[in-house]
Amino acid sequence: MSFSPPLVAPLFPAGREPLPPGFTEEDRAQLMQAKKYQGWMATAMESCPVKTAVAGVGGLGIGAFFSLMSSSFAYEDPLLRQSTQAGMNNTQKAREIFKEMGRGMWKTGKGFGKVGALFAGIECVIEGYRAKNDMVNPIAAGFVAGGVLARNSGPKAALGGGLAFAAFSAAIDLFIRREPPDDD
Repeated sequence: MSFSPPLVAPLFPAGREPLPPGFTEEDRAQLMQAKKYQGWMATAMESCPVKTAVAGVGGLGIGAFFSLMSSSFAYEDPLLRQSTQAGMNNTQKAREIFKEMGRGMWKTGKGFGKVGALFAGIECVIEGYRAKNDMVNPIAAGFVAGGVLARNSGPKAALGGGLAFAAFSAAIDLFIRREPPDDD
């Protein structure tokens, strides 16, 4: 009769852990390879350059989508439309409208991407330096990012932009970190 102390997790040598139900010993190599790739992906997603790039690309996509949605309101005035598109057939009008929508989507997407990448990069650097994940990181990153974005308008605007972006970042982070309601 073997004695097993209570509440102690069993220890297995590395690579000899029990397999999940339905897997055989032949599947062990594939599982270990998948685990290795999963570790690489987790490490990559925790790095500041990847977080910055993901935020930039996501911002580009969201900005382009917002511009696409708002461009539908740009052609409401029939008199304006007649004066800017005089002498064009329907194909030329449609081509011009789509070109203008594309330019607007690119411009707005670049702006959103720049803001997203700037904020995410700064927040990641602050979080890495402080080695904490709390409310100070997004507020400080918002202040710095807002100041950087408004730097060309002078020091007063940079301070105001930093404070406004910090307040916005705090509000968003408070909303995201809120406790879920207790459903008793």
